[in-house]
Amino acid sequence: MDLEARSLQPNVKAVLLAKLREYKSDLNNLKSEHKRLASANSNQAARDDLLESGMADAMSVSANQRGRLMMSTERLNESSDRIKESRRTMLETEELGVSILQDLHQQRQSLLHANDTVFLLLKNK
Repeated sequence: MDLEARSLQPNVKAVLLAKLREYKSDLNNLKSEHKRLASANSNQAARDDLLESGMADAMSVSANQRGRLMMSTERLNESSDRIKESRRTMLETEELGVSILQDLHQQRQSLLHANDTVFLLLKNK
């Protein structure tokens, strides 16, 4: 179109070239607007894809974390039960030890008394 307009008579040529420049300017404006909108739509689509995959990942991670938390809680409860059982066993053992020490103390006292009695008998002979 540009070549055809340049080959025409000067009075028509100027009007057509002005309109042609105007059309080219409009075309360039529309192209840039189209690129901007296409870019925005593409960015929005990419953003939506990321958010959807992010939400799916977050749900998966959340379920995974929930499972690990439940397993950890169960292990903690089992450990607490073992600690309670160990504490009970320790207290029973301590009571038994105290009882044995008391018996040994009584036996020592009996032996010391018997030793004193024997010593007195031997001394009086």
